[in-house]
Amino acid sequence: MHLTYSHNGVTGEGYLALPETESGPAVIIIQEWWGLVGHITDVVDRFAAAGFVAFAPDLYHGQAAAEPDTAKKLMMELQLDQAGKEIISAANYLLSLPETSTQHVGVVGFCMGGSLAIWSGTLSPQVSATVGFYPGASWERHAPMWEKYAGKSALIHCAQGDGTSSAPGIQEAIAEIQAAGGSITAFDYPGTNHAFFNDDRPEVFDPLAAALAWERTLDFFFTTLK
Repeated sequence: MHLTYSHNGVTGEGYLALPETESGPAVIIIQEWWGLVGHITDVVDRFAAAGFVAFAPDLYHGQAAAEPDTAKKLMMELQLDQAGKEIISAANYLLSLPETSTQHVGVVGFCMGGSLAIWSGTLSPQVSATVGFYPGASWERHAPMWEKYAGKSALIHCAQGDGTSSAPGIQEAIAEIQAAGGSITAFDYPGTNHAFFNDDRPEVFDPLAAALAWERTLDFFFTTLK
């Protein structure tokens, strides 16, 4: 359900789905550059069906894109400091819900959101596990404090069309997170293009790779979130 929440004097908005079980681990889902569109709300629902308390913050605040030029404009206008605050506010909100069974939150994102998800592990001790689907190639704009990853875990799903895990940005994340004392795994998906998980984009969607990445993501969160 779409909602506006208020927690400790901070408000936010987004899409929440709760598990059919009484409780579950908390996961934040970060949008692609398109915004909080149907594909992302569907992913939130899928996490809830798998047993998670799942929430996608609306980082564009009601705006969304249907074509790349608009999406690029919205992405470039996104203020990273504010986006980071909204992700952490969402984490605190999820941890306040009686349905949340964990003391930490996981964050998963796609494309632009994949970079934000990995970055979020540097922003708060509340975020202990992150998953990035085909994150961007450069961390210059985020300026992450990688040392904050000590004791945390990360997972990156890499498309062949993006250069696989050999891409410089992925290699930087691996080296920096390991140096900080965190754990990180990067999986390559041969023959895939960027956004291979997005079943609303048939020109790039790869059902076999998407299913494998989904299974690995669920296993990762169930194993790491405590």
